[in-house]
Amino acid sequence: MITFEDIKNNETIKTYITKADESLIALGYTEHSFAHVSRVAKTASYILETMGYSKRDCELAQIAGYLHDIGNIVNRTDHAQSGAIIAFRLLDHMGMDAAEAATIVTAIGNHDEGTAEAVNPIAAALILGDKTDVRRSRVRNQDKTTFDIHDRVNYSVKKSEVKINKEKSRIKLKLSIDTRYGSIMDYFEIFMDRMILCRKAAASLGLGFRLIINEQQIL
Repeated sequence: MITFEDIKNNETIKTYITKADESLIALGYTEHSFAHVSRVAKTASYILETMGYSKRDCELAQIAGYLHDIGNIVNRTDHAQSGAIIAFRLLDHMGMDAAEAATIVTAIGNHDEGTAEAVNPIAAALILGDKTDVRRSRVRNQDKTTFDIHDRVNYSVKKSEVKINKEKSRIKLKLSIDTRYGSIMDYFEIFMDRMILCRKAAASLGLGFRLIINEQQIL
């Protein structure tokens, strides 16, 4: 059985994640390296664990989260699909069970906004983990005078929390935003599609989705 620790400790995977992020640095994107994929993996696992899925399903969600952006070593365009193919090659080479590998590959191939669908619980958890990762530490540009809208929005987020309620009926993304750097309208300008996708992914798990910004329910 291939574990999450096996994936994290694999030197080839470490190299691919590093090189994928180097490409995004060159393109001016926010951080997509180990901090991002680790956070996505943790959130995806938390969602399925809270909703009562098996320990193995939670681990598959972790693996999918950790590998989901590996396709950026090919190109940012269609990175979900190229990433799914790369992940398949890696997992198959490591000897992962075919059904488990297929579930992870499907989730990775369905995580990006343009083509994403919550086709299975792993995919739904991955979508939610990925699209809710907005935080100040993802901004690489240190010159605030040259921030683009993605820099402004991420830098404005002082605190970000993903939480499922006790009744397991709703999942909320709660943000504390410093409006000196980015407005709520800025957030919606670049993230509306992602929030709609989160709502669909949450619904596939039997959850409502709420977006709360500065203690105000927005969605």
